[in-house]
Amino acid sequence: MTEVAKNTIWGTDRPIGVAVLGMGNVGTEVVRILRDHADDLHSRVGAPVVLRGVAVRSLDKDRGLPAELLTTDADALVARPDVDLVVEVIGGIDPARRLILAALNAGKSVVTANKALLADYTGELAAAAERNRADLYFEAAVAGAIPVVRPLIQSLSGDRVNRVVGIVNGTTNFILSAMDETGADYSATLAEATRLGYAEADPTADVEGYDAAAKAAILASLAFHTRVTAADVYREGISKITTEDLETASALNCTVKLLAICERVDAGPGEPSPAEGGKERVSVRVYPALIPRRHPLAAVSGAFNAVVVEAENAGRLMFYGQGAGGAPTASAVLGDVVMAARNKFFGGRAPGESVYAELPIAPIGDTPTRYHVNLQVEDVPGVLAKVAGEFAKHGVSISTVRQEGHGEGARLVVVTHHAVESALADTVAALAEMASVTSVTSVLRLEGTEE
Repeated sequence: MTEVAKNTIWGTDRPIGVAVLGMGNVGTEVVRILRDHADDLHSRVGAPVVLRGVAVRSLDKDRGLPAELLTTDADALVARPDVDLVVEVIGGIDPARRLILAALNAGKSVVTANKALLADYTGELAAAAERNRADLYFEAAVAGAIPVVRPLIQSLSGDRVNRVVGIVNGTTNFILSAMDETGADYSATLAEATRLGYAEADPTADVEGYDAAAKAAILASLAFHTRVTAADVYREGISKITTEDLETASALNCTVKLLAICERVDAGPGEPSPAEGGKERVSVRVYPALIPRRHPLAAVSGAFNAVVVEAENAGRLMFYGQGAGGAPTASAVLGDVVMAARNKFFGGRAPGESVYAELPIAPIGDTPTRYHVNLQVEDVPGVLAKVAGEFAKHGVSISTVRQEGHGEGARLVVVTHHAVESALADTVAALAEMASVTSVTSVLRLEGTEE
């Protein structure tokens, strides 16, 4: 590491000591930036930022670092008195949770990219940070290099955020984009994503929406000043999306994206509205949905991510970029490192957790949206009227209906007006029992319309 001179402006040469936990793709890039840009970091912070050590699983691998910087004892590294700031890029719940709590309880600031941990334990971690006057930063946990956490916490802190919707998982966006562009099926595009390194050997966390749900919980907590955990997020993945779904979406001038949606919704059934003194609720959900091709998120292709924030006074803001990868994610981590190190040097503090609103979570059954329902039906007179009647019976208004094919291959594609999930679910269950309906082949939400 390049040696840095004494800071003549502030009259101190006391460095800010940094420990890095984990040296995978992100950790390796964090270490590289810390070492290669030491002089720039010194100038930005006001004091030298010095790498004290890196915790790894094994010392057998050549990591291009001096041996004295590597250790398998993460607990000892965190406890070192010359460590002021801990960067956690291990991932998972344990030992990451234990190590972060140890750092915070010792008054050391923490920078983490661990969305799974934050989605379930932000309250515990934030309380430890507040109790010990330490900082907890996590910009990289939601959308890699895309700065969206800090705008929600700081830039929009004087505004009222009403909705956050985004594409926050690059693996699923790559798969759906490829299906849309090439006509290949889910299995083929998943195999290609795996070959290119966009999908893990076990892609379950990505393709079944768990990764996006964790990020949605973090976004909702920040946007609505209400503690939201991953368990509060309704979740569906993309593994059941078919080429037929993409074809019918295209016929509507739409595409399909896995969306994370966080929004304020009205009070529950039978309760007074917010205007009447009732309490509004928060709906947080992740699922594949049709969106019009004119919507800004429809153009987000490949492994890129984007988040749209809708605020009362700022209007619609869109954040777009690389949502994963070693160097992009490390960029967000280092931004947090600079902020935390400056606070250490000048005696400042990061904003703490804000959960004063304590809004209740709206169950998915009460959440209104539009739907796209695909039915295989018998090609007989009166089938359309019977299907429409079933929708009407359950209070679901039809916007458009289209028949495709004839004979045994007859298919009805129904697009609804806004309806609550519970009403649509009852409708679908009733349709599945109708003698003239062969099968309900798919049900997708339709988002991003002005209706």
